[in-house]
Amino acid sequence: MNPLRRDPSGFEAFDMLATMVAVVRPDGECLFANAAFENVMRLSRRAVERSNLYDWFADAGRLSDTVTGVARNAYSSSRFDALLRRSNLPQELPLPVHVIVSQMDNSEDQVLIELIENAQQTRQDREERTLDQVQATKELTRNLAHEIKNPLGGIRGAAQLLALELQPNTIGPELSAELAEYTEVIIHEVDRLQSLVDRLLAPHRHAQVVGDVNIHEICERVRQLTLVEYPRGLLIKRDYDISLPDFRGDREQLIQAVLNIVQNAAQALQQRIADADAQDPACITLRTRVARQVTIGKQRWRLALELHVEDNGPGVPAEIRDRIFYPLVSGRDGGSGLGLTLAQTIAQQHQGMLDCESEPGRTDFRMTLPLP
Repeated sequence: MNPLRRDPSGFEAFDMLATMVAVVRPDGECLFANAAFENVMRLSRRAVERSNLYDWFADAGRLSDTVTGVARNAYSSSRFDALLRRSNLPQELPLPVHVIVSQMDNSEDQVLIELIENAQQTRQDREERTLDQVQATKELTRNLAHEIKNPLGGIRGAAQLLALELQPNTIGPELSAELAEYTEVIIHEVDRLQSLVDRLLAPHRHAQVVGDVNIHEICERVRQLTLVEYPRGLLIKRDYDISLPDFRGDREQLIQAVLNIVQNAAQALQQRIADADAQDPACITLRTRVARQVTIGKQRWRLALELHVEDNGPGVPAEIRDRIFYPLVSGRDGGSGLGLTLAQTIAQQHQGMLDCESEPGRTDFRMTLPLP
């Protein structure tokens, strides 16, 4: 019997990786496959380890030559792109992966193969850019809001003092009424800007009230609030993984974050809601799933929950798709562009993040939060 199969404990650390890892012989015999490999292939580890890894690749020749070269010490490692078959069914499209073949320490007949989904790598790069950009924007916004806040108080005070001087007995009733309108406009606009600044600063002002949180209770609360606002023409589906455990967080903040996302989706669906097509209704789906070995902000988490808010609206306009979490960026007339920014900030305060995939007919906002 192969000694590796008797004692695979030396490779247990590979199960902590989010990428697919396999240990093979030069002839392609699979000696070990980690948990990520099982999940992607949708096969048990035992089934994978009984197979020949070359059978799962569209271009097995290149992989075979590379593994042989690494095993013979022609070179220590090599990498290339390939297509991985996940099924023998013809309708199942191959999965594009980046293949890294490396030597194993103290072993001449075992080679390490790491497979990284191209889509996964692209998503991780995008998430890292998003986190960096949001952090920089958050600092800029907070500093700018503070700088704006101080002059606004002075402008409002000066307008109020000016209004007191514009008395009818001083400058006449007609001129007094006309100039009073101007001071009222100044005060009104200052108050509007003050409200905007307060909303920009809101996530940084209040300390978190941390307790045990159930994500499905939050979803149900948000669903209830949304259906009160849209009693007809909007369908909100639920697709919950009830095995998800409670976690520590600020319940009210998370309700606000999820509500902002759902309201954003509902506003994108307003035309379909108004049309009220029974055959193809405006629909928002709340979906929860568990994710394993997740990287959030360069930190690895063994378990995380994913909350998807998916709608069948027109999609996020392409010109703002990369900026939708920036403050004051909105895809609709009259939008403040603060709802998604606040939701992203709350997710980050819970060590998670919010991202979006969108195309016409489907937009999916995904909030990822680490689990204990």
